[in-house]
Amino acid sequence: MVNDLRNALQQQQFSICLQPIIHLASGRIHKAESLIRWQHPERGMIAPAEFIPIAEEFGLIDAIGDWVFYESVRWLPSCIEIAGEDFQFSVNKSPVQFMREEDRSDWLVHLVKLHLHGNNLIIEITEGLLLNPIRQITDKLFKFRDAGVQIAIDDFGTGYSSLAYLKKFHVDYLKIDQSFVRDITTNPNDMALCEAIIVMAHKLGLQVTAEGVETAEQRDLLLAAGCDYAQGYYFARPLPP
Repeated sequence: MVNDLRNALQQQQFSICLQPIIHLASGRIHKAESLIRWQHPERGMIAPAEFIPIAEEFGLIDAIGDWVFYESVRWLPSCIEIAGEDFQFSVNKSPVQFMREEDRSDWLVHLVKLHLHGNNLIIEITEGLLLNPIRQITDKLFKFRDAGVQIAIDDFGTGYSSLAYLKKFHVDYLKIDQSFVRDITTNPNDMALCEAIIVMAHKLGLQVTAEGVETAEQRDLLLAAGCDYAQGYYFARPLPP
């Protein structure tokens, strides 16, 4: 698979899908998460969970991550034309990408070339990344922030976390992991956890996105709890641009 990954970019085997993120109060499509797909010529569709860790381990994630960014923003002007100037793409960024020596300010330069703004981009990171005090990580995060790029904590509540980082790094969004959302209609504890995350986030000036929303009942409960955004199969599966 490592050898195949090395050739996948050159042979144009990757594609992106976009999953709409809905503003719950208005029902408007306000954002979209960009997700990579790998159509292997022999193995068929390979899930990101299967190949991304391998790409990280063998030093291939930088090229793949850059490709996802450039391919995503290629579609951003079309989405803005349809959904409005404040439309945002949400792109996942691996901790390994933050660890490399090269600077990613060329992402910001590329946005300017397309007459786009940093506030049209959200970078999704994991909780664990913010526990790492290495300066090259913090410097890159602050550089994105200074350019108007927003930061979202993906799968919030499932990893090692320290609430202190929410204040230190000026995070914009918490994404409630789908494992908490899945059973909110039947498990009071899961509903209580979601409500607690939403209240805490709002007290800190953050907004909340719920992942994995699959039913109208889940949507209604989250809306009543004050959740800001949601994504999941109830609204749309990941779709080609």
